[in-house]
Amino acid sequence: MNPSQAVPFLDLVTPHVELEQELTAVFQEALRSAGFIAGPMVENFEREFAGFCDAEHAVAVSSGTDALRFALMAAGVEPGDVVVTVPHTFIATSEAISQAGALPEFVDVDERTFNMDPDALREYLEKRCSLSESGKLLSRRSGRPVAAVVPVHLYGQMADMDPILALAERHRLMVIEDACQAHGAQYFSRKQKRWFKAGAMGRAAAFSFYPGKNLGACGEGGAVTTNDADLAVAVQKLRDHGQAKKYYHDLEGYNGRLDSIQTGILSVKLKHLPAWNAQRRERAAEYERLFAACGTEIQGPYEPAWSRAVYHLYVVRAEDRQGLMAHLKQAGIGTGIHYPIPLHLQRAYERLGYKAGDFPVTERAAGQIVSLPMFPHLTAGQQAQVVNQIAAFLQPKVFTSRVALPDLLERQSKPTM
Repeated sequence: MNPSQAVPFLDLVTPHVELEQELTAVFQEALRSAGFIAGPMVENFEREFAGFCDAEHAVAVSSGTDALRFALMAAGVEPGDVVVTVPHTFIATSEAISQAGALPEFVDVDERTFNMDPDALREYLEKRCSLSESGKLLSRRSGRPVAAVVPVHLYGQMADMDPILALAERHRLMVIEDACQAHGAQYFSRKQKRWFKAGAMGRAAAFSFYPGKNLGACGEGGAVTTNDADLAVAVQKLRDHGQAKKYYHDLEGYNGRLDSIQTGILSVKLKHLPAWNAQRRERAAEYERLFAACGTEIQGPYEPAWSRAVYHLYVVRAEDRQGLMAHLKQAGIGTGIHYPIPLHLQRAYERLGYKAGDFPVTERAAGQIVSLPMFPHLTAGQQAQVVNQIAAFLQPKVFTSRVALPDLLERQSKPTM
């Protein structure tokens, strides 16, 4: 394979080269002001990111994991509580729950979107829980009180929030969004008849700025968004050793600040994020067109009418995943698997007592999913290489689109902002 014809899984070089002058200016400003921790650059980014998410507050922290952990703690999740999430996500989701002192318990995902299945959540809350004498919802599995639900907006698409929020309200549970892969994703609430952005629907939300994210720092970073001023203040304390002001500690906290240089870099990139997200959506549409045109039997992403995904990842399903990935690697095409082993089957969670077969949708997906190259500067020519190589491996068959015709028609008439 000619290296010049290789298609990388992710390109982090091109956008940084294009923005090199602006990014260098951030570093120079920090050098000349010695404003390395906290200060105007951090506060400016927090205002900008809150505005981008249509949230009232944003608090910058050191990672997406800290963002979710601090959000849970600030919202009132206590040691011994149960927090319900999905097994099809990166382990940071469940790590944050555990590190907040709570116990993660899982419900399965939707077969098409890979996000939390509201019906599975309903079944868990109504059949696997019971009410205590004090009126608290108790997990029959662990005997612990259920405090919160963490839907994960996976791969850049929001979970179906209306039924999740309705179930949480009915059972007096908090909803904390894991939006670490969903910067700018949108959801049309049929209940409220308007679009919402990721980070503006739950009690709080967690974002990651890991370099490969749609909005990535030049290092680690994260943020909590919320419309609750008291929760925002609590996160500010948690990230900074529990300080209300310097050397006055209201509680034991953490060293979870995000430095000024990273927030300055994120402010530069945030201006470009809407265009980058639009390019990702265009690339996703091009994949759909190319797969349909070549008649290849592969299942592409499913985007419901209520969703405007930002395609952090472009994930397909293939029966012979290992063979396909080996073929693409030989052709110089990068791929990934997000994620090969569900959380409930990870060695780290053997103590939870789950077993194979407990979450069949997640387990099927974990054995078939392949992430294809997806980034804003991906070209149509590179995509054609990817699809042609997949077709060469699978042999021409009938392409099975995961977007049914009625959904396509409905998508064309989606409500506008």
